[in-house]
Amino acid sequence: MDESRFLEELTKHEAILHKICRLYRNTPQDREDLFQEMVYQLWRASPKFEGRSGFGTWMYKVALGTALVQYRERRPEVEFREQLPEVAETQEEDRLAEMLAVLTPAEKALMVLYLEGLSYAEMAGIMGISESNAGARLSRARQKIRQHFNPDTWKH
Repeated sequence: MDESRFLEELTKHEAILHKICRLYRNTPQDREDLFQEMVYQLWRASPKFEGRSGFGTWMYKVALGTALVQYRERRPEVEFREQLPEVAETQEEDRLAEMLAVLTPAEKALMVLYLEGLSYAEMAGIMGISESNAGARLSRARQKIRQHFNPDTWKH
């Protein structure tokens, strides 16, 4: 893939990277760092892109892999502040972030792919797992969210 096609496809699918950054980093600076690392890793991997899947699907795989590796290698420091560092753009985004926060990084990745409307086969390909495993993990993640946010299941 030549540079101009890479940049064209990157621009077309840039929102994917921003979504992943918001999920795996809390501060604007950390998000920017992760964004740059994902673009770098995508460029390095671009010669291996064979076009068997769509560019967006391939991009998800590389970007999520980068985010998950960095997450494991460098756990973000927990900061306690009087005020929230940023305000979500919408109440829906705020609620979604709250729900996804109860999930592991892998569960979060699957849920984002599900919310993007990808099939189990596409999710499995991106995550490097079987289609049935993708379905089972996604089901467990949805159940975890339901249990966490259902007042009837809270222990008093």
